[in-house]
Amino acid sequence: MSTFKRCRCRDDAGRELGKRCPQMHRADGSLNPRHGSWSWRIEMPTDSTTEKRRVIKRGAHRTEGEALAQGKAVVELLAIPAPGDLGAQDRAQIMTLVDEALKRRAPLPAAEDIRRRVRTGQPIASRVTVAEFLDGWLAGKKDIRPTTWAGYESNIRIYLKPALGPIEMDKLRVQHVSAMFDDIDDFNDRLAEVRANGTAEERRALRYRKPVGPATKQRIRATLRSALTDAMNEQLITANVAKFVKLASGKRPKGLIWTRERVARWREIRALIAAKEAERAEAIANRDRAAVVQLADEIAALEERERPSPVMVWTAAHTGAFLDSITEHRLYALFHLVTFVGLRRGEACGLRWVDLDLDDGVATIAEQLFSAAGKVGVGRPKSDAGDRDVALDKATCLVLKAHRKQQREDRLKWGAAWVDSGRVFTREDGSELNPPWLTDLFGDLVAVAGLPPIRLHDLRHGAATLAKAAGIDTKVISEMLGHSSRKITDDTYGHVFAEVAREAAEATAAIVPRKAAAGGHGGPGGLRLVSDSGA
Repeated sequence: MSTFKRCRCRDDAGRELGKRCPQMHRADGSLNPRHGSWSWRIEMPTDSTTEKRRVIKRGAHRTEGEALAQGKAVVELLAIPAPGDLGAQDRAQIMTLVDEALKRRAPLPAAEDIRRRVRTGQPIASRVTVAEFLDGWLAGKKDIRPTTWAGYESNIRIYLKPALGPIEMDKLRVQHVSAMFDDIDDFNDRLAEVRANGTAEERRALRYRKPVGPATKQRIRATLRSALTDAMNEQLITANVAKFVKLASGKRPKGLIWTRERVARWREIRALIAAKEAERAEAIANRDRAAVVQLADEIAALEERERPSPVMVWTAAHTGAFLDSITEHRLYALFHLVTFVGLRRGEACGLRWVDLDLDDGVATIAEQLFSAAGKVGVGRPKSDAGDRDVALDKATCLVLKAHRKQQREDRLKWGAAWVDSGRVFTREDGSELNPPWLTDLFGDLVAVAGLPPIRLHDLRHGAATLAKAAGIDTKVISEMLGHSSRKITDDTYGHVFAEVAREAAEATAAIVPRKAAAGGHGGPGGLRLVSDSGA
């Protein structure tokens, strides 16, 4: 490598004077520091018989020291690839990066970064951003469930690409991912503040937004972590930064039973909602837009307080009242089955007649239906444990036999228009049920019955609670529900099972008739306990 000085002055013919410029030197023959600029000259290293020897010259430096430093940096970069034909392609890509940096007057690529790219076989001249990688990664995920794919797509579109998309893959750091979750927490705080003290306009702008909970943040990180694991396998990166981001545990919400006190509070809130709805109807009639918006926000806030927990479980009395209210419904057997056996929504929709043995009382859970992009799909159960045989009681078998008889009658009515899906539970024409539609139907049926609200999935929780109340061991309940381990059952239903245990204790104590004489002695708290017989 060498350095030299030149200028851009031209003669009368328009030709550069270069070293001939009279201003390049002082009177004593030394170079004039105030005129011209310094350049560096490099002969590209090669010992290949096919790669032509190239000379590279770059300039416009104010001092010889600047030119020398930049020239040495370029020499270091070009020396990283293997010599000869083996490293020719890498050297060409490095020179592309150097040229781009010099044109933009940007810093040269870091030598350590280039060494790592050459060592791991990554592209040198092209820079893959997080957004570009995630798009390609998602497009290649052909071996996952459609519902899992939809979850990945949602997390990438809503959270990961907006926050991390422009960052180059090899420059993604833990602090970038942590900052994304900090922004999510800031949004949650703002949402809470607006709902508590915001103006009508602010509340209207965020009306349909929901806070991002710990479980959702865990799923966002899991999506990024899975993608970065594949990026490491492709040697695009050397570390999975998502693994080092600390988040609050995404624990499942505790299930609560609709006790008398909770039901009473729910009815109070429903009364307030009804009053607000009447006010809103009056405001609509009076065309008072501001009042309509204000009341809609107040109703939404009250509706959020209806359920003490996202997971609510009916008592046995509530469950019985619900089933009694829908005995004439075409899909009564489906809700009966979910109530007592605890099938998942997709498992109930996917149940086939060939999976049922109503004589021996066994249902084989082999398929489930799911909804993705508005279409119904068929898949395997959620996990290996979900692929199971479930015992059916005699009453449930009778209900299913009655349902089969009704379906046969429907088939005769529809004639050639009947869709032979083979499913136990179908639409009127025999076609498959769309699981989200079933959820909406359940919500409507609960509202008509006047019962405290639960989700369709909470019927599954109720089945676990009923089984526990009947004295069934948790391991058996876990197998019935298709959980992969007993721990999942304990984690999900531990709080509800504790309430069931307390109720069982109270029921056990109530079996023994006792009398408490106030002011007496001999019993707990100084009360004298006397039996009904007086003995």
